[in-house]
Amino acid sequence: MNKENILSQVADVLESRKSSASDSSYVASLYHKGEDAILKKIGEEATETVMAAKDGVDDKIIYEVADLWFHCLVLLASRDLHPDAVLAELGRRFGTSGLEEKASRTK
Repeated sequence: MNKENILSQVADVLESRKSSASDSSYVASLYHKGEDAILKKIGEEATETVMAAKDGVDDKIIYEVADLWFHCLVLLASRDLHPDAVLAELGRRFGTSGLEEKASRTK
Protein backbone atom coordinates (compact mmCIF):
# COMPACT_ATOMS: atom_id res chain seq x y z
CA MET A 1 0.00 0.00 0.00
CA ASN A 2 1.31 3.42 -0.96
CA LYS A 3 1.71 5.61 2.16
CA GLU A 4 1.68 8.78 0.06
CA ASN A 5 -2.03 8.56 -0.70
CA ILE A 6 -3.38 6.11 1.87
CA LEU A 7 -5.90 8.66 3.18
CA SER A 8 -7.39 9.07 -0.29
CA GLN A 9 -7.43 5.32 -0.82
CA VAL A 10 -9.23 4.75 2.49
CA ALA A 11 -11.62 7.63 1.67
CA ASP A 12 -12.49 5.95 -1.64
CA VAL A 13 -13.29 2.67 0.11
CA LEU A 14 -15.36 4.46 2.77
CA GLU A 15 -17.29 6.26 0.05
CA SER A 16 -18.02 2.97 -1.70
CA ARG A 17 -19.40 1.50 1.54
CA LYS A 18 -22.16 4.12 1.65
CA SER A 19 -24.16 2.18 -0.90
CA SER A 20 -23.49 -1.22 0.71
CA ALA A 21 -25.98 -3.19 2.75
CA SER A 22 -25.58 -2.67 6.49
CA ASP A 23 -24.71 -6.32 7.02
CA SER A 24 -22.02 -6.32 4.32
CA SER A 25 -19.30 -4.41 6.17
CA TYR A 26 -18.45 -2.80 9.47
CA VAL A 27 -18.38 0.67 7.90
CA ALA A 28 -21.72 0.14 6.16
CA SER A 29 -23.19 -0.87 9.52
CA LEU A 30 -21.86 2.35 11.10
CA TYR A 31 -23.39 4.44 8.31
CA HIS A 32 -26.68 2.62 8.80
CA LYS A 33 -26.65 3.29 12.56
CA GLY A 34 -26.09 6.99 11.97
CA GLU A 35 -23.80 9.74 13.08
CA ASP A 36 -24.29 9.15 16.81
CA ALA A 37 -22.81 5.65 16.43
CA ILE A 38 -19.85 7.05 14.50
CA LEU A 39 -19.28 9.74 17.13
CA LYS A 40 -19.48 7.14 19.90
CA LYS A 41 -16.77 5.10 18.16
CA ILE A 42 -14.57 8.20 17.85
CA GLY A 43 -14.98 8.82 21.58
CA GLU A 44 -14.13 5.21 22.39
CA GLU A 45 -11.07 5.25 20.15
CA ALA A 46 -9.89 8.58 21.61
CA THR A 47 -10.14 7.10 25.10
CA GLU A 48 -8.26 3.98 24.01
CA THR A 49 -5.58 6.19 22.48
CA VAL A 50 -5.15 8.04 25.76
CA MET A 51 -4.97 4.76 27.67
CA ALA A 52 -2.35 3.39 25.25
CA ALA A 53 -0.29 6.54 25.67
CA LYS A 54 -0.51 6.22 29.44
CA ASP A 55 0.70 2.61 29.12
CA GLY A 56 3.68 3.94 27.17
CA VAL A 57 3.78 1.11 24.63
CA ASP A 58 4.54 2.61 21.22
CA ASP A 59 2.94 -0.21 19.21
CA LYS A 60 -0.31 0.17 21.16
CA ILE A 61 -0.28 3.93 20.61
CA ILE A 62 0.17 3.47 16.85
CA TYR A 63 -2.61 0.86 16.73
CA GLU A 64 -5.06 3.03 18.65
CA VAL A 65 -4.24 6.20 16.72
CA ALA A 66 -4.88 4.25 13.50
CA ASP A 67 -8.30 3.25 14.88
CA LEU A 68 -9.02 6.85 15.89
CA TRP A 69 -8.00 8.25 12.52
CA PHE A 70 -10.02 5.57 10.73
CA HIS A 71 -13.20 6.44 12.60
CA CYS A 72 -12.57 10.15 11.98
CA LEU A 73 -12.32 9.31 8.27
CA VAL A 74 -15.67 7.49 8.55
CA LEU A 75 -17.17 10.67 10.03
CA LEU A 76 -15.75 12.80 7.23
CA ALA A 77 -17.12 10.43 4.59
CA SER A 78 -20.52 10.35 6.27
CA ARG A 79 -20.61 14.15 5.86
CA ASP A 80 -19.37 13.99 2.25
CA LEU A 81 -16.06 15.52 3.29
CA HIS A 82 -12.70 14.32 2.01
CA PRO A 83 -9.49 14.03 4.05
CA ASP A 84 -7.91 16.45 1.58
CA ALA A 85 -9.96 19.21 3.26
CA VAL A 86 -8.33 18.37 6.60
CA LEU A 87 -4.90 18.24 4.98
CA ALA A 88 -5.57 21.64 3.39
CA GLU A 89 -6.49 23.04 6.81
CA LEU A 90 -3.31 21.63 8.31
CA GLY A 91 -1.41 23.17 5.41
CA ARG A 92 -3.06 26.52 6.06
CA ARG A 93 -1.95 26.36 9.69
CA PHE A 94 1.58 25.16 8.90
CA GLY A 95 4.19 27.72 9.86
CA THR A 96 1.78 29.54 12.16
CA SER A 97 2.43 29.46 15.87
CA GLY A 98 -0.08 27.26 17.66
CA LEU A 99 -0.61 30.11 20.10
CA GLU A 100 -1.35 32.53 17.26
CA GLU A 101 -3.68 30.08 15.52
CA LYS A 102 -5.61 29.39 18.71
CA ALA A 103 -5.88 33.12 19.50
CA SER A 104 -7.28 33.76 16.01
CA ARG A 105 -10.23 31.46 16.77
CA THR A 106 -11.52 33.70 19.55
CA LYS A 107 -11.78 36.79 17.35
